[in-house]
Amino acid sequence: MGTPEMLHTLDAFSSTLVGGLIAALMVLVNLLPDSISDAFQYAFMQRALLTSMMVGAICGLLSCYVVLKRWSLLGDAISHAVLPGVAIAYLVGLPFFIGAFVTGALTSLGIGAIERHTRIKSDAAMGIMFTGAFALGIVLISKIASSTHLMHILFGNVLGVQHSALLLTLAASIVALLVVWLAFRPLMLYAFDPTQAQALGFNTGVIHYGLILLLTLTIVASLETVGIILVVAMLITPGATAHLLTDRFKTMLLISVAVGVGSAVLGLWLSYTFDVASGGTIVLVATSCFFLALLLSPKHGVLMRQWRHRHIGSVND
Repeated sequence: MGTPEMLHTLDAFSSTLVGGLIAALMVLVNLLPDSISDAFQYAFMQRALLTSMMVGAICGLLSCYVVLKRWSLLGDAISHAVLPGVAIAYLVGLPFFIGAFVTGALTSLGIGAIERHTRIKSDAAMGIMFTGAFALGIVLISKIASSTHLMHILFGNVLGVQHSALLLTLAASIVALLVVWLAFRPLMLYAFDPTQAQALGFNTGVIHYGLILLLTLTIVASLETVGIILVVAMLITPGATAHLLTDRFKTMLLISVAVGVGSAVLGLWLSYTFDVASGGTIVLVATSCFFLALLLSPKHGVLMRQWRHRHIGSVND
């Protein structure tokens, strides 16, 4: 079979796969009240819903590791560092994914190299690398005559998500799920106690950079959905919310994924209903979930903690 036939077969398979996923998703959506399901009867909303749910799931999954490892600034660094790669890929006619992933990976490795081989600490290394890369991206974009599509990389364009971007997000989600499933124990040990992980024979260097590359892949796959600026929030907020609600790691993963997916669905519906920016609305819903957990969490919530203190004080009196 020649290359054109192979490409045609692959394209047909991908179209069938996406169509099947959307059809299965719409079976569930149509069970919702008409006031909600009506918003998702359009093809562009169905693609946006599927893509947003996958981004919410994959970001929610990795968000737990980002929060536990205190890598919030690293997520910010990678998300900004991909911008020059996107601009260079645009200039030379390559897919955005290639340029973004290469520059994101190089920046991540550069941060690790500076931290390991100089006196500069990790937070300073991240700040230097991501601001430099982001500034380079801004300069490159300013020289491109038509930068409208590149602005979608900054702010997201989930309602206009293309078939290729949807497939990229699907592939990244599958990779992330497989890696976390196959390496669940070493990743969990590394997140809580890298020293113990190393003592048990795990190569913490491989785990460290593997997790960074997986984080880079996730950010790149989320570019056209929530954008560079807002993907940072989706990589932090679901995990932080789950961390307030449970002390068990497996439960934390499930809650974080649920917050990510739920925020994507509700945020997309609200953005359609009130005609506001989809990416920002998704993040605002996730942020609202965090503040609800901050106030009402049974163990770590502010209101519940105050109630327990008052109850103990009244008993002692």
